[in-house]
Amino acid sequence: MVDSYRHKGMRKKLVDSISKRGITNEKILDAINKIPRHLFLDSSFVEYAYEDKPFPIGSGQTISQPYTVAFQTEILDVSKGFKVLEIGTGSGYQACVLEEIGAKVFSIERQRKLYHKTKDFLDNLGYNIKLFLGDGFKGVPGFAPYDRILITAAAPEIPKELLKQLKIGGKLVIPLGDGDVQTMLRLTKLPNGEIAEETFGAFRFVPMLKNKADD
Repeated sequence: MVDSYRHKGMRKKLVDSISKRGITNEKILDAINKIPRHLFLDSSFVEYAYEDKPFPIGSGQTISQPYTVAFQTEILDVSKGFKVLEIGTGSGYQACVLEEIGAKVFSIERQRKLYHKTKDFLDNLGYNIKLFLGDGFKGVPGFAPYDRILITAAAPEIPKELLKQLKIGGKLVIPLGDGDVQTMLRLTKLPNGEIAEETFGAFRFVPMLKNKADD
C-alpha cells in the first residue's frame, strides 16, 4: 500500500478544491488530506483518485465524490466520541473520514462481496470501524441509540426504523428521492419525539434498495 509524496500532493490539491467550494470544517479537511483515497479504488482509476468525482467500486456501487463526502459529514455535525451509524459502507472511505474526525463508527452494507472486501481492507489500513452485513433500512438496533445516522445512498423514503435508533437530539442526514436527483435532508429528533427537517440542495446517489441483503 504505497502512499507517495505525489499522492500526498494530489490530496492537498483536492482539499484546496473542496475548501474553495465552501467546506470550512478543518477536521474534515484534515481527514481528507490524510486518507489515501487512491487505495480505495481499483488500480485502473488510481490516476484519477484525487479528482473531485465519484468512481465505480464494483457490485453496482460507487465511492462518492469527495466534496459530497465532505458536505454530508459537515452537515452531520459530528463531535468527538459520537456514535455514528452509516448506512451503506461501500468502499469504506466515508466511514474512515468519520473515524478520523473522532466518531465511533458503525456501518452496514447489503452487498456481501463488497462487505467482505471492505472489511479486510479497513482492517489492513488499521481502522477500528464496526461493520455489519444486512439491510440498511433496518439499521443496527443492537448498538442503538446513535448520536448521528448517515445514509450514503438515495433513499425512496425516510426509514422509520432508523428514526427509532436515533437519540433524542440526534441528527440523521439522508439523500431523499427515487429519481435521478435527490434532496439532501437533515432530520433532528426533538425532545417530544417529533422530527425537524432541513434541506441542503440536490445531489446524485446510487439507490438504496429495500428489504435486501445480497449473497
